[in-house]
Amino acid sequence: MWKQKIVSPGEVLAKIDPGMSIFLGTGMAEPRTLVRHLMESNQANLQDLELIQLVSLGDAVAIDERYARKFRLKTFFSGWLASDAISQGWVDLIPSRFSRVAWLFKTGAIHIDVAFIQVTPPDENGYAYLVGASVERQAMEMAKIVVGEINFQIPRTMGDTLVSMDDFHYLVKATEPPYYVERWPLQEIYLKIAVNVASVIQDGSCISYGIGPLFEALAKTLAIKKNLGVHSPFFTDALMELVKSGAITNRYKGVFRGKTCASYVIGTKELMAWLDLNALVEFQPQDIVMDPRTIGLNDNMVAIFPARKVDLTGDIALHTGKGNVTAGPGNVQELFWGAALSKNGRTIFSLPSRNRKGKPNILLSLDKYPFQFTNRESMDVVVTEYGVAYLMGKTLRERAQALIEIAHPDDRTDLVRQAKEAKMIYADQIYFAESGHLYPDKIACSHRFKDSLTIRFRAIKPSDEEEMRRLFYRFSDQSVYYRYFSPIKTMPHKKMQEYVNVDYRFTMSVVAIIDESGVEKIIGEGRYVRSQGDPFADTAFIVDEHYQGMGISTYLFNLLIRAAREEGMAGFKADVLENNRAMLKVYEKAPFPVETVLSGGVYKITIPFNTP
Repeated sequence: MWKQKIVSPGEVLAKIDPGMSIFLGTGMAEPRTLVRHLMESNQANLQDLELIQLVSLGDAVAIDERYARKFRLKTFFSGWLASDAISQGWVDLIPSRFSRVAWLFKTGAIHIDVAFIQVTPPDENGYAYLVGASVERQAMEMAKIVVGEINFQIPRTMGDTLVSMDDFHYLVKATEPPYYVERWPLQEIYLKIAVNVASVIQDGSCISYGIGPLFEALAKTLAIKKNLGVHSPFFTDALMELVKSGAITNRYKGVFRGKTCASYVIGTKELMAWLDLNALVEFQPQDIVMDPRTIGLNDNMVAIFPARKVDLTGDIALHTGKGNVTAGPGNVQELFWGAALSKNGRTIFSLPSRNRKGKPNILLSLDKYPFQFTNRESMDVVVTEYGVAYLMGKTLRERAQALIEIAHPDDRTDLVRQAKEAKMIYADQIYFAESGHLYPDKIACSHRFKDSLTIRFRAIKPSDEEEMRRLFYRFSDQSVYYRYFSPIKTMPHKKMQEYVNVDYRFTMSVVAIIDESGVEKIIGEGRYVRSQGDPFADTAFIVDEHYQGMGISTYLFNLLIRAAREEGMAGFKADVLENNRAMLKVYEKAPFPVETVLSGGVYKITIPFNTP
């Protein structure tokens, strides 16, 4: 019965009246045969048409005056090719949250007369599959004329994708291949960024995903994770790779449990073949997938976004043009607030410290940049290849310090100067210009202690000043005395900033950090200090009293030994009060012979490294 509906593209176009609005599918769902004939046809009735497309990635974006009388494209996304067309006035942008697009169709706020929908060949019962779910079904319901473009090269995707041939007024056979998008090549800088992003994502988290070099790299660095879930606008080759790695199980998702949830698909031929009748991926309409309330049903939701620029307050400038494939203000806003509604949810904005021209991407202010996303009050994490800046709960001064520390090392001195002039950081803020180049990233690691407590370790940073002050004030008088050999009562800014600014050569400090509801909390520190001309370094350790007895000091001790040996030091020494038995046990566990001398109630400890 449905075969009687098959007509030529020209016959379909003859049914269109001037002024009609025509909906087009997105990405793999774009009906390229109908679009090509629409552009090439000289039929007189094809005048003053509106083309409505959620995201315009390819054929429908025509920057050419000869199409101006025939049609005008309206899109909800200003990235990729559409950016130039919008700025030149050839394409109209409809600012909207993606979850509201279906509602705009249903209410008639955006009128749909005709829907061009790409589908698979129907089965013996007369049912075919949409390529994803997006807003195609809603457009079909509102259109007076529904045209299906049957394409044998597209996958039969699972979810809310099954449609009856009875829903179509006309059918055409596709002569154009689907719109494929090749994968981005892996770039070293994005692999470094992806390593840092992955360090923030815990096992069992639910993530959103995008397209571009960052997400290609994340497919590599997230592969070691366990039981990740995915709730994302679209499905890509990088996500396919991540599913194949075993990292994605969707076991702990709050909605669509056991399934990767997306709305539409963008990718290669390999991805299309893999998606065919693949029940691991569930495609649902955009108004469901992108509703922040739905997103928030997933605990530990992590929304990951690429950024173009960030300023020292935490405001973000998003990419434009081809640099922006997926992160438009509409979907960024919905994923952002979805993560905010999620229990233990968080957002991660990531970017290289410099752009391809070598200019800084971390600035004092974003006043001159368009496409801003300003929700600094809810900003969580910013990541570059130089580290992670945790912003949640931080003052503007603390934010500025944290962001300066992940800027390119050669840009930090100027940022410190600008921040001081703007009174964003202390006027007497210490900054060692060489510290950015000397910072020992290789020390960073994590370890699981008893009771499944995971602790991260890294070298101390100047932005740890406030956390180290808080750690100091959590200690009992006895702990302070054991550490400093005197009853110190206060630790003001002047003293603490001197303590946290180290040169990483003669002085090394490693902090122990736990993630407490998305906020970094320092619970311990170990350090060594070597004086000029002395081959041995003095050592000291301190651990939050709630976490003592777990082996944290011993772990810090071994990290310091490794760092000191790499610096060519001959050994460690320490002074330990006679009654500080816990600290004595730490030194006794050294992998080298320990020499001790008791004098005046204090053990003088020496640990030569070159002794077998």
